[in-house]
Amino acid sequence: MTLGNTGRMLTKMLATMMFLFAAPQVAMAQETVQDAPVNTVSESTPPAQAADASVAEAAPGADAASYTPLGPEWIKGQPKEAGVWLQEQYSPIGEEGAWMNDWVLTPVMVGISVLVLVLLLWVIVRYNRRANPQPAKTSHNTLIEVIWTVIPALILLAIAVPSIRLLARQYESPPENALTVKVTGYQWYWGYTYPDNGGFEVISNMLPEDEAAKRGEPGLLAVDNRMVVPAGEWIRIQTTGADVIHSFAIPSLWFKLDAVPGRLNEGKIFIKEPGIYYGQCSELCGARHAYMPIAIEAVPRARFEQWIRSQGGTLQGEEEAAAPAAAPAQEPESAEPDAPGAGAPATEA
Repeated sequence: MTLGNTGRMLTKMLATMMFLFAAPQVAMAQETVQDAPVNTVSESTPPAQAADASVAEAAPGADAASYTPLGPEWIKGQPKEAGVWLQEQYSPIGEEGAWMNDWVLTPVMVGISVLVLVLLLWVIVRYNRRANPQPAKTSHNTLIEVIWTVIPALILLAIAVPSIRLLARQYESPPENALTVKVTGYQWYWGYTYPDNGGFEVISNMLPEDEAAKRGEPGLLAVDNRMVVPAGEWIRIQTTGADVIHSFAIPSLWFKLDAVPGRLNEGKIFIKEPGIYYGQCSELCGARHAYMPIAIEAVPRARFEQWIRSQGGTLQGEEEAAAPAAAPAQEPESAEPDAPGAGAPATEA
């Protein structure tokens, strides 16, 4: 076989592999777009309507004077006992990432591990001193060297096609009409500011474990004030740090974005279903790093607007009827030495 024929054959193989691994991604994207409105991921999609009767029952009286947070029966995104796999995903990007892990990366890793193990056992049995007293002196085999060079290259190319597409989707800019929530990481709690709704800030601290148990929520994850957002809509998340670097991470929504002092990072989230989703700071930020959880409460749009009014905020397009409620006075611990911090000391938690 000439070098030119070999090159043409390799080119055809590469093109075939790219088609085979790109096709499932295209099909999955088409299926996502054809789903019900709450599952649609197009940036031009209007806010999702009431997803189903059960959600409507959970949010009665959108015009009520007070807002009642969702109960523990709405918890969806959280770690599971003895869990070793990815959390169930509730965002389109998360579903694609889980597919990438389950059907591309894991089979490749398992296949390579099994192949290497089989080859190692075969070499041990076939080429030990007892079974092969006169070892061969062959030092090169062109065919084998071509195979172990070309096949790994094809595997890497097959992985690159869906992974680059997934990576690019994670860094796409949110649509212009997306709701903006500014997330500020403090030592050691979170602040959620709503610039589109009057600019008020909600301070979120971890609940003591006994209080979390009374509410039926998981310890070390439950908080006093959740970040409330509408379900079925794109949400623009802007992160920054007030003192040190933090990281805003929610595994079940396939979202992680660092909060860096002096810098505003931006990402987007689409939550397909109403519910409660937990995360934690994922950047080592000090003594109480393990005690600053994240709790997101996703609700239908009417329920979200009710919550905005209950916080003294305003809706887009409305004139401010009253000044936004001031955020609770709470300074970062790093700014006040010896001052009491958010929650119990680390030694008592």
